Amino acid sequence: MTAPTPPGRRRLVGLSSKMYFSLDQTRDYTADLLTRLAALPPSDLSSIDIFILPDFLTVPSTAAQVRASSSPVWVGAQDCHWEDRGAFTGEVSPAALAAAGARIVAVGHAERRRLFAEDDALVLAYEPVWAIGAAQPAGDAHVLAVVAGLRALDCVQGRSGTTRIVYGGSAGPGLFERLKTGLDGLFLGRFAHDPERFVQTVKEVAEAEV
Repeated sequence: MTAPTPPGRRRLVGLSSKMYFSLDQTRDYTADLLTRLAALPPSDLSSIDIFILPDFLTVPSTAAQVRASSSPVWVGAQDCHWEDRGAFTGEVSPAALAAAGARIVAVGHAERRRLFAEDDALVLAYEPVWAIGAAQPAGDAHVLAVVAGLRALDCVQGRSGTTRIVYGGSAGPGLFERLKTGLDGLFLGRFAHDPERFVQTVKEVAEAEV
């Protein structure tokens, strides 16, 4: 049975392929994922938002695959510049990404801040650096306390729109059930590069009762 979600906040599950896949692997992964999602009960897919963030080169082709499947999946990008156009060699325009089919963008990721000295950005995913690639995710009590603190921030409280907070950092099946009272979903990494595991997590998040 699909659980109701808090008013104004739908659950959210997604993944980033980072720089692990070749162009062919991205195409094959997306095809496999869409086939598996199509096999889920319609009630699961209607109660959750799902996104995938491929590399820049495959955003257009991945978006085309999703459109052809009629699957309710958002395709996005792993970063973008803050300007739509200008003399910014090597950067990617958010306007160009939108035209290519991107509907969501990850900004301020821990790896971007650590490797490229990028500043903090609006938080969508709480992903502690020490939990990325670790054997276990951060402790349940710690995650829930951080999420509660984020929701209490003036910049979040004062927003007129909906703020959804997801957790990343060795996230996978079984985790959302323990964190569902505070989180809206999960941001998956390498664990979800196996389409079966990704879909398993989507199903668990969609069906978790609150």
